[in-house]
Parts: sequence; structure tokens; C-alpha cells
Amino acid sequence: MTATALEAPERPAHRDPNVLRWLGAYSASMIGDSIYFMALAWAAARTGSATGTGLVLAAGSVPRALLMLGGGVLADRLGPRRVVIGSDAARALLVLGLAATLVLTKPTVGVLVAAALIFGAVDALFLPAVGALPPRISAPGQLARIQGLRALAARGSSIIGAPLGGVAVAVGGPPAAFATAGVLFALSLPLLLSLRIRPLPGPVRGGGTATEADGASADAGKTPNAWQDLVGGLRYIRRHRLLGPLMLVIALSELGFVGPLNLGLILLSEQRGWGAAGMGWIVAGFAAGAAGSALVLAVRGRVPRAGLVMCLMALVAGTGVAALAQTPSVALAAAIAAFVGLTAGLAGALCGALVQTASEPAYLGRVTSVSTLFTYAVAPLSYPVTGAAAALWGTGPVYAVSAAVCAAGGAAGLAFTALRRAELPR
Repeated sequence: MTATALEAPERPAHRDPNVLRWLGAYSASMIGDSIYFMALAWAAARTGSATGTGLVLAAGSVPRALLMLGGGVLADRLGPRRVVIGSDAARALLVLGLAATLVLTKPTVGVLVAAALIFGAVDALFLPAVGALPPRISAPGQLARIQGLRALAARGSSIIGAPLGGVAVAVGGPPAAFATAGVLFALSLPLLLSLRIRPLPGPVRGGGTATEADGASADAGKTPNAWQDLVGGLRYIRRHRLLGPLMLVIALSELGFVGPLNLGLILLSEQRGWGAAGMGWIVAGFAAGAAGSALVLAVRGRVPRAGLVMCLMALVAGTGVAALAQTPSVALAAAIAAFVGLTAGLAGALCGALVQTASEPAYLGRVTSVSTLFTYAVAPLSYPVTGAAAALWGTGPVYAVSAAVCAAGGAAGLAFTALRRAELPR
């Protein structure tokens, strides 16, 4: 597709029709994601095999982890909009086909595992590409607002998707829920097709690949292959004065948060006798705090001393994680969770904005794939470790160690002068 420049004066992202079209497509996809995973869980449970259910739910993470970096390469070579459109179309066809299959026959573990594997592979293409789109649809000064809007959409999609998926399952079973998810994926396509794309600054060869000056390994005049693109992207991150430290902050922060805020909350609620209702209030508190930080960033648009604020918020959020395990009541735990959501949400949104403004557009797909890999593939590996450690030593020590890891992310960021002094564009 031919890219066209946005010649209109810069306007706030939340008033930019181009950004709002992207946001609508992203929200539809995220709601579809939420419904899909609920439908998959219910369909897997109806197979009657607990082992099979676990296998189905875990299957999608394997291709997502293995192919994520390749998805970043593809986004940079073909352009992120093409990859997002292709992956959303593929998800719509897959999920609608699965709905039709389940209308005609009972769900089997084999069919559901196959669908989960294909969906995970397509997700590995979608996630880096959708993260690489914002710099191509708006001005650099609006990227912080876009990160806030994206975080709001993610939170809102979870709130809408879960009950909508539940209603669909109650009314028509997993086939109805899969069909609803497929329709939502399809609805994002016209919005994506209508996006106006900003041209990349400067000459880029090979469909958005690296140049010699940026550290790519290709010989002069030759277009690098996909492997050279991948290696060049990783080298670019390692040598970059901001991106290398940012990836370290992301890795440590995700490892510190994921265990306690997911599996850890279940174990803590059982130990304290708070039950599912108590856990729900804690999760709601965290979501409210995260939504608040996203709203502030979406409206304000820019935070001075963004690098310093990001690192400090990660440090402060770590103390909140440690405090969660020591709270005697649900009400206090929910309040602390809201504090953690507010500080961690602000740190995460600023981190995302810094990643997008620091990256050369030709590398943004690969850079996004690395940061997304930590979130969706590496960090979840802490679940079994968290469970085993809690069984041996209890939730208190586990939360303390996780908080230390999270705080180490903020401390590591502060150790790099370039990151400490990093600013977002005005």
C-alpha cells in the first residue's frame, strides 16, 4: 500500500481521527482476544480431560515465544500495517472456522491444541507489528499520549471482553463465543485499512531494514536476509544508549510483577481466607490504579524527566508489591494494589513511549518484538517458580524477592545516565 504523509498540523492524539481509528481497531482486537481465550478455556474444559485442558491453554504460548522475534523482523521488512491486517484477517478466519467446526462436532483436545498453536503463531506476528504502528500514524510528540490510550484500551477490553465472552458462552456455548471473537477481529480490518501512514524518515533499503551506519551486517548494496535483519536488530538494541538499558528495565520489572500479581494473588487469597471475591477486589484495585495512570498520560501527553520518573515509579511499585503480602485485610490490599497499578502503570507507559521515540522506525518492529517477548514469553516462566517457592517458604518471602527484582529494574535504569536524563519529544 502506498504510504501518505500526514500534512495536517499536529493535534492531540485523543483528537486525531487517524489515531482513533487505530485505537478502535486495537480495542476490537483486544476484546476479541479476551473472548477467544475464555471460549478456548470453556471448550477445553468440555473435553473432560484436566490434562488436556492444561495442554490446550499452554499450547499457544509455545509458538508465541519461538516466533516473536521473527514477527518483529517481518514487521520491519513488510511494514507493520500489512502485518497487522494480515494477522487480524488470519485470526478472524481461524476463529470463525473453529466456531463452525464446534457447531458440527464436539470439541477434541487435538483440534483445540491445533487451533491454539496456529493462533499463537499469528499472535507472534500481530504483537510486534501493532506496537510498531504508533510512530507511523502520529507525530513523535504524541507517542506518550498514544501509550496512555493504548493502556486504557487494554484495561477497558478486559472489562468488556470477560462479561461479553461469558454471556456468549452462556447463550450459545463456545461456538457462539468463538464466532463473536471472530467478528471483532474482522471489524478491525476496515479501520486498519483506512489508516494514513507517515513515511519513514530517510532512505531505508530492504523494506525497512538496517543500514551499514546502524550496524547491520549486510554488505554494501545487498539486501540483508531475515536472519541478518534479526541479528542486526539485536545488535542495534545492544549498542543503543537507551534501548539496551530499557530492555533490562522491562525484563526485571516483568519478572518481578508477573508472578505476584497473577499466581501469587491466588495463593495469597487462599492463605488469608479472602476467597475469589477478595481476590477480585484486589485485581479491581490494581486495574483502577493502572487505568488512572493511563488516563493521566493520555490527557497530559508528556511527563518531564520521563526516564527518571519511569525508574523511580518502578522502584516505588516494588515496595508496594512487598507490602501486599503483609496486609491483614482485603480493603487495605485493594488500596495497595491500586497504588501498585498507578505507579507500575505509569512506569510501563513511559517505558513504552521511550522505546518508541528512541527507536529508529526501521528497527521498531524488532525492538518491539524483544520487549514483547519479555512480557508474553519470558516472564510467564516465573509461574512454576513462584508456585514452588510459595509452597516451600510461603507467600511473604516470595513477594519480598519479587519486589526486590522489580525494584532492581528501576535501580538498574537509574544507573544509566542516558536513561536517567531521557526526555520525551515536546
